[in-house]
Amino acid sequence: MSANTTPANVLWFLPTHGDSRYLGTTTGGREVNFNYLRQIAQAADQLGYFGVLLPTGRSCEDSWVVASAVAPWTERLRYLVAVRPGLQSPSVAARMTATLDRVSNGRLLINVVTGGDPVENRGDGIFLDHDERYAVTREFLNVYSDLLAGKTVNVQGKHISIEDGRLLFEPVQSPRPPLYFGGSSDAGIDVAVDTVDKYLTWGEPPAQVAEKIAKVKAAAAKKGRKLTFGIRLHVIVRETNEAAWRAADELIRYVTDDTIAAAQKIFSRMDSVGQHRMAQLHGGRRDKLEISPNLWAGVGLVRGGAGTALVGDPQTVAARIKEYQDAGVDTFIMSGYPHLEEAYRFAELVFPLLNLNQSSVPHLRVNTGPFGETIGNDFRPQKQASSS
Repeated sequence: MSANTTPANVLWFLPTHGDSRYLGTTTGGREVNFNYLRQIAQAADQLGYFGVLLPTGRSCEDSWVVASAVAPWTERLRYLVAVRPGLQSPSVAARMTATLDRVSNGRLLINVVTGGDPVENRGDGIFLDHDERYAVTREFLNVYSDLLAGKTVNVQGKHISIEDGRLLFEPVQSPRPPLYFGGSSDAGIDVAVDTVDKYLTWGEPPAQVAEKIAKVKAAAAKKGRKLTFGIRLHVIVRETNEAAWRAADELIRYVTDDTIAAAQKIFSRMDSVGQHRMAQLHGGRRDKLEISPNLWAGVGLVRGGAGTALVGDPQTVAARIKEYQDAGVDTFIMSGYPHLEEAYRFAELVFPLLNLNQSSVPHLRVNTGPFGETIGNDFRPQKQASSS
């Protein structure tokens, strides 16, 4: 890793919509209950992940309830939880934010989600088109941020009106928890550069990510603002490249052509520009899944949102991450199947090769010393030199 690379923060993922050893099938599926989510969160906390992302939507358990239930079982881990402009009043969202930030001792991060599925939106009572939803997001964030900063708000907007809005209990973080936001459309970028702290992208090839970051940076500069950047990726890491690619193939071994067609039909109804960009990477075809060196689009055949994974041995995966860091990414929100085991694999195999924010990575100690587990209840094995 280059000494000049900005240290990265790495987050993991709480799969509140389900977890499995395979995609597109109930085979290998797991019951994702409170105890399992707590296991993943505690593993991420112990391993030194900066935080965890909790997804949002009708296919997920509620992210606020889960985060507030799990947070007391962890010590350092931060929770990236969604506010939903158009679904929540900004003043109610501000109270929820301040409360969770206070009871978690300042470990809350906020993911601003505008929503890109018209069918799901209508099910939640939202009947606005794409650009109108971003107009609501802008008004929401202006009120929400002012309230969290301790201001009294009086506003008569097109979509939101507030009279004498105020918070009585302020958040721990000042002026508010950081705002994360992803939106690939021009309307989304326009809102981002005015209102948020960290701009997120899904895992496109490094050249495309660099192009998007440059576009957002230029737009922010015109407003006199600077944003930082994050990326959402899956990961499949094994001790050899061959083993990693076998694991990738294994992950979709039960995915049928009919399953792909059904999933892609659902994704095509969405008006999310980011989702369309994800779909274009593979076109629904199994034979073109490595869309960039070690960047595999197999997840996106059947999963919406983040659809790409870094695949390879630790050195290869670290090198690909470094490419994104060189493009300007300082935050990586990762996941892998199953999420508990892959959290360990990624931390143990790749963390030592990355330039990480060391304040978030504890020194891991092996109870039996540096040479491994004792044998015969008494003797430690000799340290073996690596043959690789």
